[in-house]
Amino acid sequence: MNGNENQQTKQQKPKTTALKKPDFMEIAVAQVQDKYSGYPSNGLTPVKLANIFREADAGDVLRQMELFEEMEEKDPHLFSQLQTRKNAVTGLDFEVIPFDADDERDKQIAEFVAQEIESLENFEDIEMDLLDAIGKGIAVSEIIWDYDDGHVVIKDIKNRHQKRFFWDTEDNFKVVTKESPGGIIIPENKFIVHRYKARSGHPSRAGVLRVVAWMYLFKNYDLKDWVSFCEIFGMPLRLGKYSQSASEDEKLALMQALVQIGSDAAGVIPDGTEIEFKESSKTSSIDVYERLARYCDEQMSKAILGQTLTSDSGGGSYAQSKTHNEVRHDLTVADCKALAATLRRDIIRPLVLFNFGEDRRIPYIRYDCEEAGDLKETVEIYETLICNIGLKVPTAHLYKKFSIPKPENGEEVASPNKASFPLPMKEQTAEVVANDATAAETENVELKEPSAGNAGTQQRIDSLATAAAKQSSGLFKKLFAPVLAMLDKAESLEDIKKLFEDEKLVGQLAGKMDVSDIEELLQKAMLYADLEGRVINNE
Repeated sequence: MNGNENQQTKQQKPKTTALKKPDFMEIAVAQVQDKYSGYPSNGLTPVKLANIFREADAGDVLRQMELFEEMEEKDPHLFSQLQTRKNAVTGLDFEVIPFDADDERDKQIAEFVAQEIESLENFEDIEMDLLDAIGKGIAVSEIIWDYDDGHVVIKDIKNRHQKRFFWDTEDNFKVVTKESPGGIIIPENKFIVHRYKARSGHPSRAGVLRVVAWMYLFKNYDLKDWVSFCEIFGMPLRLGKYSQSASEDEKLALMQALVQIGSDAAGVIPDGTEIEFKESSKTSSIDVYERLARYCDEQMSKAILGQTLTSDSGGGSYAQSKTHNEVRHDLTVADCKALAATLRRDIIRPLVLFNFGEDRRIPYIRYDCEEAGDLKETVEIYETLICNIGLKVPTAHLYKKFSIPKPENGEEVASPNKASFPLPMKEQTAEVVANDATAAETENVELKEPSAGNAGTQQRIDSLATAAAKQSSGLFKKLFAPVLAMLDKAESLEDIKKLFEDEKLVGQLAGKMDVSDIEELLQKAMLYADLEGRVINNE
């Protein structure tokens, strides 16, 4: 019996799901050759660029990634545009939001995740590395896991160069390691893989640098010719003449003399030879190189920032600039959402999985990418909907909309200092009436203008209206006293209905009503309003 009871007890115990363990080994260890490049941009031609893209389309992105890296290094305009896109995100604050703000367990998980992310001192560098996907299509970082006080934590996150990765014939994303030069499939919960889709298609073709590569090539050709042109522009043409009997040595000596005259403004020539200087007469189309370079820069700006007025010099109205800046802000919002989705999938989800189990809900990460002007307009819209229209809006929605943390029980909250803010107009009017017209609460209120200390046309009108309302309440009570007395005698709604259907009785009640006081009050109000209008016109 004891054995059976022990067996039943074991069967009744709840099953505890074992937490998964991360891979603590560093897989894609940085190698010395990672910092060396084949420099595919040297002698770049349309044919060579097309071949590089074909290799990337087949899955081998090594030369394409090396080319993209050089493009950023060699072109200052291209570098600045990409930095603008990246810095627009890394400079923003973010917060980790529980899956359900009312669930205590979800809030504990969100607090743990936020603490782990904030403990990464180089988190902005991590964001910058991942945002490299904007230009190159993909960006990969490896998570170095560790144990601390019984929890799985992030020890470090290291960036891995894109040329270490490739797609095989079955489109599996692999990483080249020292132990596996042929590549291994990316392990789960070990790498952060951020993909940026500038357009639909394979990730190897989705980066914006792929779009601007041709403009970079044309600009590269243009700059080479421009530099050569600037070197000789304005200088006279040096034309050497030699006799028909001149030897090859004499011809070489003449050519050397021409070169020396151009660079050193001095030279020697054989006897019997002649040098003639022909002045340059080019006066038109000398800015063709600059126009082509500027055109290429503008196309790059359009591809990266979606516009040109906030990145390139040139004319443009304020309305155009504002519209272009809104387009740029839309890109920032899209970058924030894409990065937040990647961080939730590749950082937050593994943290929750290793520390709380598979059945726990994953918190969100949200960047504060709303502009100040947008928030001000949003506040005005909500104020109109709630205060004027009376729309019922949950406070949880407002906390989420404006990224404001909901105060916990007993937590100190900020509140406006009443001494620092003037009272609203209605409250000011109530104070004026209470302090300056206390008799208005009785039936015999005398209407009067507010004191000089409470000057102001609108304030005086409000005071008058408030006092009149209080006085009229007493007048209307007197006026309808016969009706109220009759209604007191009625025992049901049917009795009241019958009373008002009796035309004779209604006529008698109307004859008993004294409206003289109401007429006098209205006359006083009209006189005061007329005088007030005259004062305003005179002013």
